Amino acid sequence: MSKNTEIIDTTELEWRSDQPFNSLPDLPPRPEVETRAVLKQCIPARAALAELRQAAELLPNRSVLISTLPLLEAGASSEIENIVTTADRLFQHVNNEEHADAATREALRYSRALFEGYTALESRSLTTRTAEIVCSRIKGAEMTIRRLPGTALRNQTHGAIVHAPPEGESLLRAKLANWERFMHEATDLDPLTRMAVGHYQFEAIHPFTDGNGRTGRVLNSLFVIAQDLLTLPILYLSRNINANRPDYYRLLLRVTSDADWESWILYMLRGVEETARWTTDKIAAIRALQAHTVDHVKAALPKIYSHELVELIFEMPYCRIADVTARGIAKRQTAAAYLKQLAATGVLTEHTVSKEKLFIHPKLMRLLTQDGNDFAHYADMKIT
Repeated sequence: MSKNTEIIDTTELEWRSDQPFNSLPDLPPRPEVETRAVLKQCIPARAALAELRQAAELLPNRSVLISTLPLLEAGASSEIENIVTTADRLFQHVNNEEHADAATREALRYSRALFEGYTALESRSLTTRTAEIVCSRIKGAEMTIRRLPGTALRNQTHGAIVHAPPEGESLLRAKLANWERFMHEATDLDPLTRMAVGHYQFEAIHPFTDGNGRTGRVLNSLFVIAQDLLTLPILYLSRNINANRPDYYRLLLRVTSDADWESWILYMLRGVEETARWTTDKIAAIRALQAHTVDHVKAALPKIYSHELVELIFEMPYCRIADVTARGIAKRQTAAAYLKQLAATGVLTEHTVSKEKLFIHPKLMRLLTQDGNDFAHYADMKIT
C-alpha cells in the first residue's frame, strides 16, 4: 500500500439489512462518541441518578422499591417486545405464578432475572455468561449463543428485514468478548456513554434466538449498579423506551446504517435523566403515602397497628393472608382480621379471585402505575 493510499471506512458499504452483518465493527466506535452535546447531556443524567440514589437510600424500607419497581420495569420491557400484561396481573401473581397467563409469567421471569443479576453482582462481574444466565431466566429455558443461521429482525408493519445480525457461534463469541472488554475497560468514557454504546452493540450482535432486547435492558440496569451510580435495581428505563419506542428502534438502526452514534447516545442519556427524575419523585410520593398511612392506621386501628404490618402492605400491594402469617405478624385467623379491618378503614380493598382473598392497596397502586404523585387522604374514622 502506497503512502498516498486513502483508507476508506467501508462499514456503510458493507452493511445490507438483508445480509448477516458479520462486519459489525468492534468497540470502541471509530468516531468520537463523546461529542460536546453528549458530554453536556451526561451532566444532568448523572445528577438525576445521584438524586435517585440518595432518595432510595433515605427510604426507611428499601424493600418497598425492590418489591415494586423491578416489576414495573419487567412489564414495560416486555411490552416493548409486544408481550403485554398489566401491573395488576404482575402484582397479583407474584409468588402465585402458576395461575398467571403466559405473558404475565414471562414478565415475572424478567423481574426475577433482574433481581438475580443484581444479587450476583456481589460475586460476579458482567460477562457473556451473565447475559446467558439472564436470557435463560427470562425465557424459562437454557439459552446459549446462537449456532444456527437465519436470524433476522423484521419491521412489524410491512415485514421487511431491517437487520440481519452476525452469524456463526465463534464470531458471535468474539464480538461478545470485545463488548465485554469495552464495558469493563473503556474507562475514559463516561459510564452512561458506555452503557448506551454497549447496549447498541449487544442488540446489534443479537446473540440469542430470542430475548435479546429484554436481556440487554437488564444488563443496562446491572451495569449502572456495577458502576456504583445506583445501589438498587430501580432504573425504570423501559418506561421511557416504551413511551418512545419508534425512536428507540429507529436510532438503533441509524447507528448501524449511518454510524449516527450521537443521536443514539443522546436518546439514552435523556431517557436516563427523565426516568431517574420520575422515579425520584415517585419515591417521595411513596414516602409521603406511607407516613400518612402510618398516622391513619395508628388513629383508626390502634389495636392492630404495627410497623411491620404497614411495611408489608407497601412491599406487597396485592397482599394475601398467607403473606401476613409468613412474616410472623399474626396467625391465620388474626391475619385475616387485620386485613379486613384495614379494608374497612379504607386502606385496602378486598377482592375474591378464583376463591382466593386478595387485599389490594389502591392508593399505592395508583402511585405506581400513574404519572401523577398526588393521593387522596384517608377519611377520618376509628374502628374499635
